[in-house]
Amino acid sequence: MKTYRCEQCPLRARYDANPRSLLGRFWRFHIRFCPGWKGYLRSLSEEKRMEMKQKYGIS
Repeated sequence: MKTYRCEQCPLRARYDANPRSLLGRFWRFHIRFCPGWKGYLRSLSEEKRMEMKQKYGIS
């Protein structure tokens, strides 16, 4: 099973702390095309994946 660093990503932590910060906004922009983030989402259970999509407002 592949592991992803997305859970401990410092940019994601910045977004969680302050979504309007420059680094937080960069992370939000980045996840639109990041293959690691997409793989991370696929590795989650359906319930957890839906929770993440709702939390971060992604489709």
